[in-house]
Amino acid sequence: MNTCREGKKTLAFSLGLLLVGWLLPAAADEKTLQIDGSTTVGPLVDAFTEVFKEIYPDLSITVKKTGSGDGAAALIEGRCDIAMMSRFMKEKEFRQAVEKGVFPVAHVIAMDGVCIVVHPSNPISELTSRQICDIYTGKITNWAQLGGPNLPIVPISRDTSSGTYETFHSVIMQEEKMAAHVEYVNSNPQTHTRVRSTPGAIGYVGLGFLDRTVKAVKVDGIMPSRSTIAKGIYPVSRPLFLFTNGYPKLSSLLHAFCTFYLTEKGQEIIEAKGFVPVTEY
Repeated sequence: MNTCREGKKTLAFSLGLLLVGWLLPAAADEKTLQIDGSTTVGPLVDAFTEVFKEIYPDLSITVKKTGSGDGAAALIEGRCDIAMMSRFMKEKEFRQAVEKGVFPVAHVIAMDGVCIVVHPSNPISELTSRQICDIYTGKITNWAQLGGPNLPIVPISRDTSSGTYETFHSVIMQEEKMAAHVEYVNSNPQTHTRVRSTPGAIGYVGLGFLDRTVKAVKVDGIMPSRSTIAKGIYPVSRPLFLFTNGYPKLSSLLHAFCTFYLTEKGQEIIEAKGFVPVTEY
């Protein structure tokens, strides 16, 4: 047993509990919280919201899952208090924010991986980054070219406002343009549904959206898992963010919500949703 690791995790849990136990009573006077952004981060924030509403039944928290880019825009335009993002803010977004008097602050709440998924009936279990890129650029169009069945490949991508798309486009595609026949969907659940119902499909989703109805494949010999993502071994590992306008006041509801991931309950939720707590390593 690694007593050092356990000690650090216990300290993090205790600190988180202390923060929430101390801050939530002071936050009770605040009645609304507007949250917008990533469909990947969305399930975590939905679960956090349920806990907060149990403590404060009169609290109104609105969560819109419209994509990381839309979340950034909403924060910049003052339409939300928290932007959920599965990527870091772009330089141009920071510039637009500052021009409007908004000063984005990032809160890393969990670790995730962009997982490549195929239909469970597909015998392919491993792909290289280059092969995945070639599929999405149209150079590879049939699974037989990769040693699989004689079946046309149906590539599914997230829309371009998605943080998951941004990560995939940067790390896997190396900024290469996708082929005209690539299908675009608006969320992780839509990708999941399309892949599980289409034998020739390939797509990419966050770690929390893996289950038995889709098949994750190794990327460059590494399978996405809690361990490989926590250690940064999996090629498409990434942090998940909440962004606020400035650092929240210590006695505010906003601060309590953005630090909830530090609590034992917050980390239980992160693990239950299939993501990796930031204390994991």
